[in-house]
Amino acid sequence: MKSLNKHLSKIALLVAVFVLSGIAANGQDARLRFEKLNGLENRARDVVEVNIEGKLLDLARRVMMKSKDANAQKVGEAIKDLKGIYVRVYNFENENEYNPADIDEIRAQLNAPGWERLANVRSKKNNQKVDVYTMFTGDLMSGVAVVVSESKSIALVNVIGPIDIDLLVELSGKMNIPRIEIEKDDK
Repeated sequence: MKSLNKHLSKIALLVAVFVLSGIAANGQDARLRFEKLNGLENRARDVVEVNIEGKLLDLARRVMMKSKDANAQKVGEAIKDLKGIYVRVYNFENENEYNPADIDEIRAQLNAPGWERLANVRSKKNNQKVDVYTMFTGDLMSGVAVVVSESKSIALVNVIGPIDIDLLVELSGKMNIPRIEIEKDDK
């Protein structure tokens, strides 16, 4: 009986480790892998790469929270639990200087479980494609991804971490944040 309890304890511990590691991994599931786009830097006329995470994100939050501007303080509150903000922009001199399959691979990442498409815009002008995806963990938005591709440019934004939609709506139209009109449910 002691041997059975000992084995059951080990199995329970092993299951707990797998469950906890799965929970920890889910927190990073919202991170897009941009590595496939690394070769675009050599062909692009202009490249923008922004990686805000860790200490830099914490510094931004602390600066905002110490501001005398109430809206800046709200932004600091909104970003307090974010894990990272990643932006990539590639502008090309001529059309068709990048392989659309590279961007399709990024879009394919957004078809993974957990991601939900919020917006899908297609325009024949400049062959523009815009996709906006969200990821939820329970009722909390845990990630946002925006993919914009045109014949001469690509833009990607990936925000990882809990996002307070109510606070974002409250800040919309202020501090260069686009106006967001969402009906609130007071329940």
